[in-house]
Amino acid sequence: MNRHEIRKEVFKAVFMNEFHDTEEMDGIIATFLKGRDIAETEDLAKNNKTPDDEEYIKTKSEDIISKISEIDELINKSVDGWKTTRMAKVDLTLIRLALYEIKFENIPVGVAINEAVTLADEFGTDNSAGFVNGALAKLV
Repeated sequence: MNRHEIRKEVFKAVFMNEFHDTEEMDGIIATFLKGRDIAETEDLAKNNKTPDDEEYIKTKSEDIISKISEIDELINKSVDGWKTTRMAKVDLTLIRLALYEIKFENIPVGVAINEAVTLADEFGTDNSAGFVNGALAKLV
C-alpha cells in the first residue's frame, strides 16, 4: 500500500472511534482490518496490503485515539469560533489525523495538510476541504 492508501485506512479506523467506546477500539480495529483483508482477497488486484502495513495502520490508529484529548485541546485553543463538539465528524477526524502527523510523526506540514484536504474531498461535504484547510492553517 502507498502512504495515501494507508492514511485513508487510518482515517477510517479513527473515524469509527466517534461511534464506539475507546475501550472497544482494539477489537473494532482488528475486525475492521480483517474485513478489509476479506474484501481485498476477493479482488486480488487490490490485495497489496502487507502485514507491516496492517500493523502500522493498527498502531497509528490506536496511538491517535490515545492522544485525542491532547489533540482536541490544541484544536479547541486554536480554531476560533469552533469547538471539536461542533465540527463534522469527518472534518474533525481529518484535522486530528493531520495534527497528529505534524506533532508526533514530524510529517511535513504541507504534506499532512494536503493529504487531509484530499481525504476531505473524498469523504467530506462540499465545504469540508476548505474547512479542514483553514482549521489546519490556524493550527500550524
